[in-house]
Amino acid sequence: MMMTPLLFFAFLLLSRLPGSLCRVTTVGDLRVLEGRSVMIPCHYGPQYASYVKYWCHGSVKDLCTSLVRSDAPRGPAAAGEDKVAMFDDPVQQVFTVTMTELQKEDSGWYWCGVEVGGVWSADVTASLHINVIQGMSVVDSMVSGEEGTSVTVQCLYSQGYRQHEKRWCRSGDWSSCLVTDGEGRYEDQAVEIRDDLTKAFTVTLKGLARRDTGWYWCAAGQQQVAVYILVTPPSTTAPAPTVTSPPEESPQSVPVSPSVSPLPRHIAKGADHHRPLWEFPLMVCGILFILMVLVLLPWKILDQYNKTHRTRQAELEARLSVSPRQLSADPDSV
Repeated sequence: MMMTPLLFFAFLLLSRLPGSLCRVTTVGDLRVLEGRSVMIPCHYGPQYASYVKYWCHGSVKDLCTSLVRSDAPRGPAAAGEDKVAMFDDPVQQVFTVTMTELQKEDSGWYWCGVEVGGVWSADVTASLHINVIQGMSVVDSMVSGEEGTSVTVQCLYSQGYRQHEKRWCRSGDWSSCLVTDGEGRYEDQAVEIRDDLTKAFTVTLKGLARRDTGWYWCAAGQQQVAVYILVTPPSTTAPAPTVTSPPEESPQSVPVSPSVSPLPRHIAKGADHHRPLWEFPLMVCGILFILMVLVLLPWKILDQYNKTHRTRQAELEARLSVSPRQLSADPDSV
């Protein structure tokens, strides 16, 4: 029947898509500076709250190397220091993996997994790729401040640049660079640079003026990253209005309106803070169910119509197929 392939596709869609959308999800691919840390959340469905979770490394899920598990939340020690740790929160339905002091060889595919077990039940997993790179980045690529105030830019670098001098330059003009000394410091009336000699250096611009607006570089070695500084006019504060006390009134003349009392701060701000993690997957599953009904309903109607049509056709043929013996026995019927 023509509807059979469409029906098969609908069931295939239902069997495949909810498995990926309603089970385990995580973040997309990551680029991390060498020597820094990263935290990865892995979300799972409520049915897996009591199951064992794991984090493994490898391009093939079934052959990946387990680094940490929820029943052993600290990974194997490397040089006397744990580099991988896991925290599972069944209430929020998420387990978080923390990896520290990442090196170039840590690049590759990783898997968030829920250990389902059983011969016919495969583990539920989600994958992501982590690329550990050498270079630089900034916490904020645009920093703004008012005239006369100060702003701070935080520049991050990989461990390969710890021993390099750090520079702060006007973008495109290397002659404008301010360079740190052997202790990782530089300071004048307008700029202060402090290098922690491990992962980051900070640049503080003091007494901002409108001419300071523009693009700048954080630089170390041959690497640089751009930052935009925006200087805005100072804000003007209007004088506070004078408040005159109203004349005293009797208590009976003061209306009581409990409906205008403000909500507590934690209720007013947090009313819709955490939406259930399962709300979106359930909505997707519901949409897929409706699509399946829309596919099956026309097929059922068409099938019922074909059955009725065949029955009526058979009855009509039975009436028309009258034998000659019946005609001679009943001449009035001719």
